[in-house]
Amino acid sequence: MFTINPFAELSMSIPPAFMQTYIVIMVLLVVGGTLFDTIHKKSAKYFFGNWDKARNKSTQQVSRGEIVSLVVQTAVVDGLMSGEFCNARRRIAHLLTMYGFLAYVISTVIMVFCYSTPTTPAPAIWPLLWYVGGLLVCVGGYWFWFFIRVDVAAEGHSPFRIVRADLFILSLLVSVTLGLIWSCVQVAEGSWSTLLFGLYLISTTVLFGSIPWSKFSHMFYKPAAALQKRISEADGSRSNLPAPADKPEVFGSTNRTARHY
Repeated sequence: MFTINPFAELSMSIPPAFMQTYIVIMVLLVVGGTLFDTIHKKSAKYFFGNWDKARNKSTQQVSRGEIVSLVVQTAVVDGLMSGEFCNARRRIAHLLTMYGFLAYVISTVIMVFCYSTPTTPAPAIWPLLWYVGGLLVCVGGYWFWFFIRVDVAAEGHSPFRIVRADLFILSLLVSVTLGLIWSCVQVAEGSWSTLLFGLYLISTTVLFGSIPWSKFSHMFYKPAAALQKRISEADGSRSNLPAPADKPEVFGSTNRTARHY
């Protein structure tokens, strides 16, 4: 089952052009939603304005070689390793979700555009990556939702309490979960496969169409913000913040669980 391309099986009832067009529309929604979010919230204006203000207060020049080094550090530490998370469990959950989502999306695009019918069978690696990626998203996402979220782990709220900030993670989990269930039911030739596929499309549309109201676009903002922070520390401007004070002396016991998110 894990080596069967679910989208090739789908072509028996829905033309491959439908799914290909759908994916193109989702890409346009991501681009358009991110641009709208940037313009509406004036994120780019604030980012570049803050950068110019910090450069005016810099105390030393940063060379091009140092900037390249900082870019690499940002890409590796903050991008590939999610170094901004101090909590180990939070970082692991984020990495599972991130790499699972990347594997899931990339394998989806390749199977839909390159191996869309049973006459062009996909190499077993692509369906396997699709399933493994989806399962990683579920493991990391549900672990975060029920056990790691700050309002659950630190503030004692119910894991079923939902606010608008949860739109991205919830729509992601629902979309991937329905996709995996739909694929399994379709392989088993279950009668619910058409309904599940419809729900899968709806939840996926919500995921990519709700970018202006969710945290989806943060994946594009955070690397830029991390790079700006590293450069401001290197040139001495420190993002217009004062230099850190000496570490204060700690009295008494410090044996408590860290709550850094």
